[in-house]
Order: sequence, then structure tokens, then C-alpha cells
Amino acid sequence: MTKSEVKKLDSTKRQIDIEVSGERIKNKFEEAFGEISKSAKIPGFRPGHAPRDILEKNFSGHAQELVLKNLIPEVYDEVVKAEALDVIEMPQVTDVHIKRDELKFTATVEVMPEIQLKKYKGIRVNYKKIEVAADELKRDLDALKESRKLDSIDDRFARSIGYPDLAELKAALERQIFIRKENQQRQRIEKDLIEGLTKDLDLKIPQVMVSRHQDEMLRQAKVNLALKGVERQEIDKQEKQLRQQLEPEAKRQVRDYLVLAHIAKKENIEVNDQMPQKVIEFLLREADWQQG
Repeated sequence: MTKSEVKKLDSTKRQIDIEVSGERIKNKFEEAFGEISKSAKIPGFRPGHAPRDILEKNFSGHAQELVLKNLIPEVYDEVVKAEALDVIEMPQVTDVHIKRDELKFTATVEVMPEIQLKKYKGIRVNYKKIEVAADELKRDLDALKESRKLDSIDDRFARSIGYPDLAELKAALERQIFIRKENQQRQRIEKDLIEGLTKDLDLKIPQVMVSRHQDEMLRQAKVNLALKGVERQEIDKQEKQLRQQLEPEAKRQVRDYLVLAHIAKKENIEVNDQMPQKVIEFLLREADWQQG
């Protein structure tokens, strides 16, 4: 028989008191002594043939270790599943007490925070009609002229880079500017959308998740510095400062992920690497689009 009680310590931490009793523990001890018997070296007895009382006398501590090693994770996983706990780290196991017919222990663990979103459908999204102004096109043409060190851009130059004439080159540049502005607006809308969801949200972000994300961001930052030619010794000197600088952004990204994962769960969107973008696309489909 397994009993469990879950205590809410705060919004992300749970204490689980677990008690197991009866035949299950007795059977685990039988299995443990069976394993020990196969390899135990006891003078006067072949492996697997030592009497139980001799094994009890010499290996009871080892048997208990085997039982705890196997039974605690097994029971913990069962309780987590039964209690529908969304854990985010390995448990801290304390207060372990075991007898031949009883096991008690406490597991303290971080869980996903509780998120209460008032509204995530029909969020207002402001957008502008995208147009390419003449001065924007001129700016890109001037930049192209300067990069090629040309006095002017004409049909001959357009043909040299694969366009029939100057008009087609201008049309291609105009399309590029349009796409660039479209992408910029999309990024701005996505940013505003997520900020709108999280702005007034009272959310405790689990530090373990922030630390993990910080580690990954720090690793990437160190790789980028190395690619720029910064010496390993200098990178190591900057590590503590880099980590501190990355913490606010790590918190923001974890917060955004948690909110998007919460929506994904409510809308039956699979939580995988593509989940954040899929949720954003869902929110944009459900948004209240306003031109202005």
C-alpha cells in the first residue's frame, strides 16, 4: 500500500510525504538478498547457496541500500503521476526511514508555476499598411552604388548583376525593402503580443529553469567571443560578469516560454521545439487586428 500527501510550500515548490507498507517492501528485500546471494563470497559456501541467516548477518545493510535505490525512484514516479505533478527537476529526498515492512520518505521538488491568464484570445494587434517610400529605395540604391564604388547605377550595371535593366533592379530592391519591413513589423507584433500577455502577470519563475537557460546562453556567448578571436583566458575572466548580464534576459525568455507552454497545454498544442512559434501563430490567428 502506498500513501502520499502533497503540501504546497509556495507557488512552485511541493513537499511530498510518502509511505509504503506491506508485501511490496518485503518482496523488494527478497529480491535484494537474491541478488546479493548470487555474488556473495562467504567461506564454506558456493555463490547462491549461503543460508539466509548468514546473508542477513553479513549483508543486511547492503540489502537495505538496494531496496532504497530501487524503491524510492519507483514509488516517487508513481506518486508524481497519480498526483499529476508537472515537476521540473529531480527531487530532494529527505527523512528516509525504512523497516522490513515499511518505508517513509519526503521528496521536495520544483513544479511548473501556476499561471492565471485573464485573456489570450482576441488580443488587439495594431499593424500598419506596408509601403516602400521613394527615399527608402534611393537609400538602398546609394548603398549599392557606394559598395561597388560606382559613379552611377544604370542599365549596364543592372545587367552585370543579373537584371534585364535598371527598372527590374529597382523593382527587386523594392521587394527586398518590403519584405524587410514586413519582417520587422511581424517581430514587433510578436514582441508586443507576448509583452501584453506577461505585463501584469504575477508569476514566480523557478530559479532552476533560469539557471539552466543562463548556462546555455553563457555557453553560446563564450562560443561567440571565441569566434571573434577573444582569448580563452580573457573569456574566463569575463564569465561572472557575462552571467550577471544574461540573467534578466534569461528570466524574460523563461517567463515567455512558461506562458506560451501554458497556452499550448490549454489548446492541445504539442510542447516541443516548435511549440513557441506554433502558439504565437495561434494567438495571431485569434487576435483582433486593427490597422493604424
